[in-house]
Parts: sequence; structure tokens; C-alpha cells
Amino acid sequence: MRFVIGLFILAYGFSSIAQIDSASIYGNTILASDLKKHLEIIASDEYEGRETGRKGQKMAAEYIANHFKSIGVPGGNNGEYYQEFPLIIQHSGGTDITINDKQYGFLDDFYFYKGFHDTSFTADEVVFVGYGIDDKRHDSYGHIDVKGKVVMVLAGEPFKKGKSIITKSKESSPWSMNWRMKMQVAKDKGAKAILIVPENIQQNVLTMIHYIESPSMMLDIGKEAPSKRLKNFYISPKMANEILKESGETIESLRKKITKKTIILNCKTSLSVEMHRETEYLSSENVLGFIEGTDKKEEIVILTAHYDHIGVDIKNNEVYNGADDDGSGTVAIMEIAEAFAKAKADGNGPRRSILIMPVAGEEKGLLGSEYYSENPVYPLANTVVDLNIDMIGRLDVKHADDPNYVYIIGSTMLSTELHEINETANRTYTKLDLDYEFNTIDDPNRYYYRSDHYNFAKNNVPVIFYFNGVHADYHKPTDTVDKINFDKIETITRLVFYTSWQLANKEKRIKVDVEQGKE
Repeated sequence: MRFVIGLFILAYGFSSIAQIDSASIYGNTILASDLKKHLEIIASDEYEGRETGRKGQKMAAEYIANHFKSIGVPGGNNGEYYQEFPLIIQHSGGTDITINDKQYGFLDDFYFYKGFHDTSFTADEVVFVGYGIDDKRHDSYGHIDVKGKVVMVLAGEPFKKGKSIITKSKESSPWSMNWRMKMQVAKDKGAKAILIVPENIQQNVLTMIHYIESPSMMLDIGKEAPSKRLKNFYISPKMANEILKESGETIESLRKKITKKTIILNCKTSLSVEMHRETEYLSSENVLGFIEGTDKKEEIVILTAHYDHIGVDIKNNEVYNGADDDGSGTVAIMEIAEAFAKAKADGNGPRRSILIMPVAGEEKGLLGSEYYSENPVYPLANTVVDLNIDMIGRLDVKHADDPNYVYIIGSTMLSTELHEINETANRTYTKLDLDYEFNTIDDPNRYYYRSDHYNFAKNNVPVIFYFNGVHADYHKPTDTVDKINFDKIETITRLVFYTSWQLANKEKRIKVDVEQGKE
């Protein structure tokens, strides 16, 4: 242990072993019992799933702000606890699709998810590109140019003799499991819209109705911002076969034919999409708690977690409590705030300032962190790092037999020094298995781009995303407190605290020395 502590001091500038001991004293105040106390409140039915802009999210914001007050942490927005941001809501429906003069109905023949603006477009050709996969093991596009065109793809992936062409096993690849991947490929290739044909559209509607009927939400910036997501529609086989009519093929025949080699068809058709949805205006807020530093107080260490979730399924009277996603991260940074507050009260406050910022709007597209990054209370040039926690209370399939792990994402993207600090903190204190499987910009799950840290990373602020992977209750009403492993949250929260302690107290701020952290 002395040897490890010595390395820590030599590498990162601790002035004495006493300072490391101080970190341990305050890190040990982070307790599973306190984490549970908070989570049982904010992930209760009373908080109505904390949907952004709605009653439950406002209740959670107030609870967090009151916690900051109770532990002596001032508001971080010029003394106020909230940074309010304006939102535009677009409700589902309000869309007509016509193919060859035949009109089709929303939820009966097609559906779409939130994430892009109202739109109107026409096309006299739709390009069918098999399963829409761009992978070295199966390329659906070949050399065809789809720039400016509407593409149509099959959901899922090709199987031959019961085995996936991609995985070479009975297991499906991420191309089936991650709905974002095919859309991103089509967008990268310049398509103007994508039509996806599931095998059973009515079953999909029944299963996903809460998400389908959830409104789209975006920041109200006074003008229409470019959509981040490609226009996408899930359509019935009936609609797809109308598009395919002149080719002599059907969706059913193409599913049977496509295995290793893809089929590309240029389908002459008349397609018209008209989308004009009901609009609503409201606001949400990030919650800011600020622990002022000493001699380096102008430099800021930020800790984030999103405290919003996806609300209530009114039809089925089910609350999406979001205990893991991301109640677990929210209570973690609340406890870190308390640990730093205790240190400051004892005269051991951080040299750099600490901004603890639970953000809203993550589930709607990283909106709260986007707003902060575009309207920072503290200059991004003075922001040393963002440590972001999103889902740390459960186990994924890979680690089902060993809870002593956490995925580390982004640590090497912008700063090699940040990566080493986190590694050393873990070796010294927490001894978790740090899993770097998703720590890559070409991870097919795109986790690096899918939580609030990314809005800092794209502005050249080094980040770490602490994550435990998805599980069977992800984005379901069954993500509840009784399934949370609080000892696990305690350990990971302490790791984040020890890493932030070092970042806040080292002599020189970490350097940005890598150029791969931005998309």
C-alpha cells in the first residue's frame, strides 16, 4: 500500500500522505444507506417518472436543491440552484404518408419515434438496400450512391441455417439490437430519410407504444435547429410491398433470398410524407451546487448525472421510475457533493471549484447538458473535466456473476493524464474491474455519444463516463429500487469521488493531448 501511495504522490503531485488520507476519510462518508435513502424518494411513484418539464421532474429538482441547501452547498448559478432552459414539445401523430395515391395511417400502417422536426417531402424513387448494414462481414449498400434519396431496409439481420451471417452463431449482432445503427449509416451516406420494415409492425406498436406516443422535445433556441436524427419511419409490409410493386418482389420474398449477399433495388414509386404535429412550449432546469475552491478556484471540475427519466404510461397506469437510469447516478453525485462539503467544512476544501450538476432532458436528447455547454455558467475554457455517471446500480449480462466492475468510457479520448488518474485512484482505493469494452469512438452501441458527458467532450473538455451497461429492465416500468445493488453504487461513487478529489487538488490541471474525442 505504501508503494502505491508513493506512486500516486510522485505521479500526481500530492504534497503528503496526509492528503491521501484526507481523501479516504471523506470518501468513506459515501454510504450505501444514504444512497438508498435518496433513491427511494426520487425513484418513487410519487415522482411520476421524472419526465422532463413535468411535475415529477420539478419535484426531483426541488429535492436535490434542498439536499444541497441542507449540506451547506450554495447554488451554482450566481447563487441560484437552477439553470432554466426553454423547450419545444411536438406531440406524436399529425402525419400522413401516401404511396402511389394510397394513404396510410399512423399506428395502423406506420410509426416513428421522436427526434426529428416536422417535415414534408416527396420522392419518385425509393432505394431498397437489404438490411441496411454497413459491416465488413455484410455490406448492404455496396457501391450504390444514396445521397439525397429515401432508402428502405429490413429490420434485423440476415440469418442462414439458423446462424447470423455477422456473428456466425445463433446470437444476433448489434445491427439487430441497436436501432440507431442503421439510421446512422443511412445518414452518413447522405440519405434524406429511411423506411424500416419490421417483421411484425403491430407487435412493435403494442410493445413500444409509450415511446411512440411520447412527444419529441428540443431546445427552444428561437429558430429551428438542424435535426440530429435522420427522418425515419417504421412501415408495414403492406406499405413496403406497394413500394416494391413494380420490382416483382415482395418483402416476404426478399427476406428469404437475402443471406450473405444483399439485394439492391431502385423502386420507382410515388411517395409523399406530410408531418405537422401539435406544438407545446415549456421549460426545465439543471440543478447546480457549487463548492468554491481555494487557490485555483477559477478552474472547475464538473460532475454530472441526469435526474430525468421517461415519465408515466398513462394508458397502462405504469410509472417508469428510472431507479438505475439514472436515479443511481443522481444520488451518487448528491453524495459526492456532501463528501466535498464535509471536507470544506473541516478546512480541507478542494483547490479547484467543484460544480455538482444533475441535468434534465437527457432522455430527450441530452438537452440539459447541451444547454449548459452552449450557455455555461463557468467558462468551458476554465472547465478541467466532466465526470458523468449514468446507470451504475445494476449488472449487465457480461458481468452477471461479478458485480465488482464499471465500464469506463471516454477516459482516453482527450486526455491520457485523466485516464491514468482514474486508474490510479481505482488501484489505490476501490479496486474495481475497469472495463474498457465501450471506450472507443466506433463502438456500435455509440455509448460515448449517448450521455451528457459528450456535450463537454465535443467542446474539448476531457470526460469520463461511468456506466454499468444495459439490462432487461432498461427503459421499462420494472427499473425499480428493489433491484438496485447499493453496495455497488457505493464503490463506484467513491471511485468518482477519489478521481475528482485528485483532479481538484493536483498542482497542474490535466492536459488535452488527444484529438479523437469529437465526432
